[in-house]
Amino acid sequence: MTPAKLYIWIVSLAFVALAGVILLMPRSEYSELEKRELAELPEMTEEGVKDGSYMKALSAWFSDTEPYRDEFMAASMKVRDAIRYSFSSDEETISFHKGDAESDKEEPKADATTEELEEYENKLTADENAKIGSHGIIIIGSGPNVRALNAFGGAATGGIEFANVVNEYQKEMPQTQVYAMVIPLSSEFYTPDKAKKITRPQQPFIKNIYSHLEHGAKGVPAYNALAEHVKEDIYLRTDHHWAPLGAYYAAQAFAKSAGVPFRDLSAYDKKVIHGYVGSMYGFSNDIAVKNAPEDFVYYTPNAVDYTTTYWVYDVNKNYQVTRERAPYDGNFFAHYADGSAAAYSTFMGGDQKLTRVKTGTKNGRKLIIIKDSYGNALPGYLFYSFEEVHVIDFRYFTRNMKKYVRDNGITDIVFCLNVFNAYSSGASKKISKFLHQGNGASPSLDAKDERRGDSADRREEKKTDKSMPSESKPETKEERKTDRREERREDRKEEKKETKKDEKSSLPDAKQEKKGDIKTEPVKTVSTTNTDPSLNAGGGMSGNGSGSSSTDSD
Repeated sequence: MTPAKLYIWIVSLAFVALAGVILLMPRSEYSELEKRELAELPEMTEEGVKDGSYMKALSAWFSDTEPYRDEFMAASMKVRDAIRYSFSSDEETISFHKGDAESDKEEPKADATTEELEEYENKLTADENAKIGSHGIIIIGSGPNVRALNAFGGAATGGIEFANVVNEYQKEMPQTQVYAMVIPLSSEFYTPDKAKKITRPQQPFIKNIYSHLEHGAKGVPAYNALAEHVKEDIYLRTDHHWAPLGAYYAAQAFAKSAGVPFRDLSAYDKKVIHGYVGSMYGFSNDIAVKNAPEDFVYYTPNAVDYTTTYWVYDVNKNYQVTRERAPYDGNFFAHYADGSAAAYSTFMGGDQKLTRVKTGTKNGRKLIIIKDSYGNALPGYLFYSFEEVHVIDFRYFTRNMKKYVRDNGITDIVFCLNVFNAYSSGASKKISKFLHQGNGASPSLDAKDERRGDSADRREEKKTDKSMPSESKPETKEERKTDRREERREDRKEEKKETKKDEKSSLPDAKQEKKGDIKTEPVKTVSTTNTDPSLNAGGGMSGNGSGSSSTDSD
């Protein structure tokens, strides 16, 4: 046999083998890499066949659910990783489009009461090399020390709308002390010098927000607290969120601003989830992130009693709340196995709920945390500081805020948002709306059985709330599989929502430039797209502001 014929035979056999895999092997249902449910087999209808929608949906299902989808994508990543362009030239640059905040310049308010934010100089990873992944994710480091970073493109003059909302809360509820705590992304502290053109500084943006606070509202210098501990694991390397340890230092800074007691980590039990790979693997499409799993370390208070009550929200496909379920008591800290990609849902099981924690601390101080997914890690460090801690996600709240504050005796409100959501006009509008919307649920969280429903309702609530893993009863293998699928679906919804919101504040991509939606500088541009929850929180990290690249989100 001649070499040419041998080559033809090899190629033909490879093609037949590949076709056999695609046609005969079980279809994929979920992509761990992309962290989403894959397309479902469409139902054949006469109308769908006639208008061609059925064949279009069938084609999409076939291509989306190919067997070993993640394995093929991972192999492709390895090839790309071997030839990936690394930043080594000053000629490459990112151009950011101007957002609404650029023209929204105001002079700082005269009565801002905030500790001065210090400038941070990166001496830890300044000399690292960097490469750009999908969605504008910056990848630094190598081997087990790989870190994925979100770029931020927000203007230093942005955030005034958020500051005005904080001021509105303080003015409308003068009996309650209001605080703003804006959390920087990891890129603020770990971006190497070679990649600084990819992202903008976040300290000037946060400083601008705090300088516009008035009516006695206070800014919490979480930025300074984080900057002092950059050598510690304050941010997750493989996820878009901060690490629980970062939230601890931010909580400490908040407790100081609020004048409440605060306990150090000796009053907590350390818990570890090994082998965690977070959202940045799917966002960056970089195999190096997957090959650098980390420990997800969190802390549970061991010297204070507390009871957690949840009101879970049902939402429609547009993430609008359609129903507030009957309240039930549950665990604040969920428990996930080593290697679980849902480790960040340890806190309250996610975002889509209203949470109240009654603690054994008796000092008359009652706190509301209005947050994105970054804020999920914060409440557990404040059980020693407040008598009650209420947690409200800015995307899901149906009650009137002023009535809620009055009925529950709230003394303090803190906004805990990452820079994307603090930049987001949409987030600010939602939070402002809480002050004026009708009361979509029962008036007080302290009502008894009428609002909790009967015991059957509570059992059904615990059964249907898939976002809170339960250790109280054994589950069958099929039930566990269904639970995991539901948990992943809810997490993906949060991340998808936060991602969509972030894309509105993203760096310009090629399609947007062609449509003329974004004005860019006449320089060579690397295309990026936002990728946070709160992302999604989400969250997923999110933001409707301009010039940012993130995930949840959350």
